Amino acid sequence: MRDTSAVASDPRRELLLELYAAACTAVEGRRAVRAALAIPKYQAAGSDWSLIAIGKAAGAMALGALDVLGPLVKRGIVISRAGHFDPEFKRWPAIRCLAGDHPLPGAASLAAGQELVRFAGETPTGERVLVLVSGGASSLVEVLGAGVSLEDLRRMNEWGLASGLPIGAINAVRGRLSRLKNGRLAALLGHTRASALLISDVAGDDPSVIGSGLVATAQPALPDALPDWLGEILTRAGSAAPGATLPAEIIGTLDAALAAALRAADAKGLSARVLAPAAAGDVIAAASRFAHELVLSTEDVLFWGGETTVQLPPKPGRGGRNQQFALAAARLIAGHARLVLLAAGTDGSDGNTDDAGAIVDSGTIARAAGSGLEVDATLAAANAGPFLAAAGDLLHTGPTGTNVGDLVIGLRRLDSPEAVPAHGT
Repeated sequence: MRDTSAVASDPRRELLLELYAAACTAVEGRRAVRAALAIPKYQAAGSDWSLIAIGKAAGAMALGALDVLGPLVKRGIVISRAGHFDPEFKRWPAIRCLAGDHPLPGAASLAAGQELVRFAGETPTGERVLVLVSGGASSLVEVLGAGVSLEDLRRMNEWGLASGLPIGAINAVRGRLSRLKNGRLAALLGHTRASALLISDVAGDDPSVIGSGLVATAQPALPDALPDWLGEILTRAGSAAPGATLPAEIIGTLDAALAAALRAADAKGLSARVLAPAAAGDVIAAASRFAHELVLSTEDVLFWGGETTVQLPPKPGRGGRNQQFALAAARLIAGHARLVLLAAGTDGSDGNTDDAGAIVDSGTIARAAGSGLEVDATLAAANAGPFLAAAGDLLHTGPTGTNVGDLVIGLRRLDSPEAVPAHGT
């Protein structure tokens, strides 16, 4: 990973990117699946496998399974975001790769859902099935009830993204429209010997929440005061078949990523700490809290992770949670020359962009002064991307092969640790 911004010559930015890379590498999908499968029960001689992988990290996770199980995998389906499939899949003709839509579900998501249902139905009774799920699955694959249209689904998801509601509340609605979520994919595999490995991007690492519960069922309560139009869609959706729960193991978490980042900081002689509790709630408030903590901190590095929420305007601009966070924080660290901050998705993408997030510093606001964009108006319009582009602060990493939520790293130094004694500024 490299910082492609206009101010990448600042060695502090390279340091932040190294810490971000250490966090992502520790929970990278191929590596995590390979480690999880390196036990005898997964490698019984003569035992055929079917493979299902869904999510932003699905490609990397599937390759990890193929590294270990190899020719035992007789068939497979991998559903991910366009651009997230390694050319290495060409070596595996029995594995079918399908691109769904993200961040909003679309026709490709529904087509992938139909193929997934067919794949599950054609799986021989008693066959071993490995199901790999990571964040992003909620949008990438879907099968709807007979009374629900794609337009209904998109309207519901747009409402959910704009509402600022926590993911559990949104999943409660998704589960009532879907014939895959809330454990219904698990139910479709009831005639097989299926088990699941999951990379978690949700607080609490609950399998019934990851990917809206493709492999585990729950009964979350609907949010209060739903819009009338959404209530009408839910009525049309009717009752879905009961879900089921597969044996599942969590193999990648935000806590593991943060622990790896702490180790990387320590190896460089940097003092560091993780801010608690996890980041949540309104992104502007969260950015204000982190900037305040960073200004007052006595450590060299401050880490934070989680998933904030953005209340979107009717016509949002270009950006995502991390770009909003970075720009909101940049307002508050302006004039603090020793502060630099990275906010990025661990999957390498943020909102409706292909940028992972941004790295900002005390000069971010000044560098964008000639763009004609005003900070408060930009944040209100959810249009942080163009402002950060004007400042030269957008961070583009490409797909990372994982997805454990968002990561914020704040650094308090005037120079790189090689140039300044540890703990000095």
